[in-house]
Amino acid sequence: MSIRTVEKLGRVYHAGALRPRGTGGGHPRSAGNVDGVTEPDLTTKTVVIGAGQAGLSVAFYLRRLGLEPGEEFVLLDRGPGTGGAWQFRWEALRLGSAHRVNDLPGMDELGLSFETADHHAPARDVVADYYRQYEEHYGLQVVRPATVTHVEDEGHHLLVRLTTENGPLELGTSTIVNATGTWGSPFVPWYSGRDDFAGRHVHTSDYVAAEEFAGQDVIVVGAGTSAIGFILELEPHAASITWATRRPPEFLNEGELNLEAAEHAVAQQDDAARAGRALPSIVSGTGVPRTRRVQAALDRGILESRGMFERLDADGAVWADGSRQHADAIIWATGFRPELRHLAPLRLREKEGGVTVASHRSERDPRVFFAGYGPAASTIGANRAGRNIARQVVAQLSRMGR
Repeated sequence: MSIRTVEKLGRVYHAGALRPRGTGGGHPRSAGNVDGVTEPDLTTKTVVIGAGQAGLSVAFYLRRLGLEPGEEFVLLDRGPGTGGAWQFRWEALRLGSAHRVNDLPGMDELGLSFETADHHAPARDVVADYYRQYEEHYGLQVVRPATVTHVEDEGHHLLVRLTTENGPLELGTSTIVNATGTWGSPFVPWYSGRDDFAGRHVHTSDYVAAEEFAGQDVIVVGAGTSAIGFILELEPHAASITWATRRPPEFLNEGELNLEAAEHAVAQQDDAARAGRALPSIVSGTGVPRTRRVQAALDRGILESRGMFERLDADGAVWADGSRQHADAIIWATGFRPELRHLAPLRLREKEGGVTVASHRSERDPRVFFAGYGPAASTIGANRAGRNIARQVVAQLSRMGR
């Protein structure tokens, strides 16, 4: 190509002004349809979907292996700014109160590390700032905001359909790295009477601040670090807090995530991905570190689970023994599911509910790689997957003669 792909996308990718070639903005030029195959507006060798930790890690290694950012691979991100899912997290969340955020590969070259980051500043601001500096330093040229709506198989290429501030666009590619993670697909389990509840339903993805629940009776559902964080933040504000969990919370004796437990959790994810099953919860395989803050809360008796309620009604929750708890709000810290809707046209999903992925590659389509799924779906596995995926992408391109 004589003109960089990202320059064709508008050159001002940070401002989000995506314009396909031959237009002045608004609607894309019709690229044509030859023998029933859509000819895309633009083409590139690899499209990385998602610029969170997993996507940036893959992009770093693709660049190191010789692919040029913005030309031979294009990094798309739905968010308005840097930071991946972290940019959407609540203001009170601090780095020290969440699972460890691993440094991106090559971050030391910038003199940055989350180990020495400001743990008093909002985590979302710290991560967004570090990721911004990282993208700029390595010239990754992330195209944002750009939402991928569909990925289709056109035979000789994969067609990525995306929407931008200036309308729809089509991008042809030989390979795809899906690094969308889970934030865009929040999960709320169904319980009888859930839709009858007269109070407010709030998922982790909707949570803003504990002050919103001042003087209210709140039920927090979930056994992970987010649920615990909400309880601790709500303690000085809510009238009452009831903790509901399906299984007793497992508090580790260690003050931080145990590496052996982490390896076990990643192995569980990998086994499920290889079998095409729905993925298990990361926290179910790791437990919750017993930090000083958590231990103090345990000593105060604030972190005592009542077990899981059986059903909901207009007033609140009802347990199997008939006991009730009034609630003005229910906070569902029940996690997320992999965000894969845009890949539906490729028919990768199995009857068991998952996508069969071995060594980060789709078993059904070798052109599709996953950097935000299975063992690479969390901060535990995202970085280690980056180098492996990048190498496989380059090898696949070589086999395809591209």
